[in-house]
Formats: sequence, C-alpha cells, structure tokens
Amino acid sequence: MSANRRVENITAHLAGHSTSGAGPKPARAPKSPDDVVIVSALRSALTKGGKGAFNETHPEYILSQVLKATISQTGIDPKIVKDIQVGNVLMPGAGVTTARMAALYAGFPESTSACAVNRQCSSGLATCGNIASAIKAGYMDCGIGAGVESMTMYYGPQAMPSNLSEEILDYGPAADVLIPMGTTSENVAAEFGVTRKEQDEFAFRSHSLAAKAQKEGLFKEEIVPIKIADGKMVEIDDGIRATTLEKLSSLRTVFKKDGTTTAGNASQVTDGAAAVLLMKRSLAEKLGLQVQARWLGYVNVGVPPRIMGIGPAFAIPAVLEQVGLNISDIGVWEINEAFASQAVYCVKHLGIDVNKVNPKGGAIAFGHPMGATGARQIATLLPELRRKKERYGVISMCVGNFIFIFKR
Repeated sequence: MSANRRVENITAHLAGHSTSGAGPKPARAPKSPDDVVIVSALRSALTKGGKGAFNETHPEYILSQVLKATISQTGIDPKIVKDIQVGNVLMPGAGVTTARMAALYAGFPESTSACAVNRQCSSGLATCGNIASAIKAGYMDCGIGAGVESMTMYYGPQAMPSNLSEEILDYGPAADVLIPMGTTSENVAAEFGVTRKEQDEFAFRSHSLAAKAQKEGLFKEEIVPIKIADGKMVEIDDGIRATTLEKLSSLRTVFKKDGTTTAGNASQVTDGAAAVLLMKRSLAEKLGLQVQARWLGYVNVGVPPRIMGIGPAFAIPAVLEQVGLNISDIGVWEINEAFASQAVYCVKHLGIDVNKVNPKGGAIAFGHPMGATGARQIATLLPELRRKKERYGVISMCVGNFIFIFKR
C-alpha cells in the first residue's frame, strides 16, 4: 500500500471519531470548577548531550531541581500532589526508580505516588495527558506530568532491543518499528516531496528565532537555574548557536548518501527535564493560585512507523474537531522539530501559518531530550500565549502523536 493511501486510510479512520454530543464543545464551554488547569510549567536549561553543561549531572538530580522549583514557585503544600508521572525513553524501566527518588528528594511526601512512562518522543506529553485525564475523571484533584532525559548517559545502541522474535521480524509492519528515526525522516522527505532547500530554510528559521529569543531573555521565565557539582549555575540552553542558511546548505547528509537530513536540520542530542503542575480549577482558586491555562483536550494517533514523523498532520485535525476549533483559531503552535522534513510536511499539509509555529525556535535549535520534550513544550508555549495575547495553543509531537490544546 502506498504512503498516500495509508494516509488516506488514517484520515478516514479519524473522521469517524467525532466527539459531537449534547452541550458546547470544550473550547466554547464556560469556565467550570471542574476544569483541568495548569498552574505551573517549568523546565531546566537544555544542554548538549556529551559536551554540554549537564554532561556529568545525573537525570534524577536535574528532575529533582525542577520539581523542587515547582513547589517553591507556587508555594503549594507538596502533599496535595497525588501522583507524579515522569516521561523517559532511554533509561531501564523508563527510569521509574530514579523518578521516585527525584520526587522524594525534591520534597514530596511518600504518600505522593510516582510512575514512569515511555511513549517515545511524546513521553513528557503523555504524562501530562494521563494526569489531566485522571483529574477530569475525578480520580484526583492535583498531579504533575513531567519528563527527563540524559542522552549523555543513556543514548546509544543499549537503549534498543536486541534479542527479538524472528516470526515478528518477518512481519513487515512490525519490523518497520525498528527503522532508525533518521531513516524515517528521509522516508518522509522522499515520499512527500520535501526538498533539502525547504528543510534548511525551516531549520535556519528555528536557529534564528531561538537565538533571538535567548538574546531577548524570553526563556528565563520557563527555565529553573540549577547549581551543579562544580558550583556553576546552569540556566541557559547551550545548544543554541548562530548559523547561516549557506552553512546549513553546505552540511553533508547523515542517514542517506543522496538524502536531505543533516545535523543542521535535525534535532540535537540533549539533556534536560521539565514538569507541569495540573489541578482542578476549584482547587487552584481555593489555594489562590494563578491559572496559566485551561486544558481542553488531546488525542493520540498511530501512523505507519516508516514515516512516523507525519503524526501531527492527522492528530491535529482530530483534536481540533474534538474541542470545536479550526486551524485559524490557534494563536501559537508548538510542533516538535524532531526533523525539519516532518515538521515542514505537517505545516504544509495542514495549511498552518508558519509564522505561528515555534515562534521561539524549536528542537532543531535547542535540542530534544526525548522524555522531557513534551512537558518542555508546555513550559515554552504558555508564556508565549500570554506575551502574544493569544487564547489558544496546540502542542504536537512527531511520534506518539499526543496533541494538547490549551485555552489561556
């Protein structure tokens, strides 16, 4: 089956999942005490894997400092947080043991449970979705969705399964799951006609916007300064670098001799953590906490593994239908830049105004600590919604395809 035919099948499948029913859809519904709201979204600086500021700092320590700042900046009693879920991709067991250690070290009581989630690159967004869903269902009033990754310490072949069933490997769609991410980027570019020029131009935009935002101090609000073992304070994204379109265009391809994906138009290997505090609106008001945004909805959608990066092109229409909005309603889009190929395709396919996409740059510029990026995107999006005086924002990931939509 051709890639285009598979895409058509996915679209048809999603069209049958409308959430229409009695009453207004979430985006048009009035405020309610039962709304799920975000009162804090913070992250560490993102540092270059292997040679950045966190290259000798353990992930549980980075996470603990972001969790600790969540307590100190909001002034909450830690015991009101019923569950902390932490996204992680590379550590054994998704880092569940060290996630619990980080939570306890940060000051949360033993009564606050913890778990780890691995939904690949969207793990940090999946944790927020799980917490939001539990609050919406009435199972708890308050929780934290978080994520952490040390690609310095855990990135490499050891993170991939090695002893696999031959019978499963003989089934093509299952074997496709093992295709390297860089190869999926090349597949997207080839099958949907995304040129090297388009990718380099998108990457140059990301690098330029991130450098500009850093110079203007636009990341300071979302970053928790962290003191590391040598006494230095880590508080800036050290992967951001000045470049030119000419330099990006001159880089050799990495995954395919005659391909289009380079180190300059793909996301960086990165270390970092992020945490998002969600609760019921009634609890936030009772505690006198400022609501940063209302969580409206989410959806996750599977796509063919060999072109996994196209997920946002199909999950975004589904979530907009779910909450009752159109593409034109969205003021800020955070679409993760795993690779320029998939980001360019998704933006073009949906007809999104690129000027609204990642206005402070994205993962191509400052990195993609896989388990943390989803939660990091929330920390980046919310200040930008406020700064631009926009009401609605969307977050999307290339793989796992978790989509959130927020109302400020």
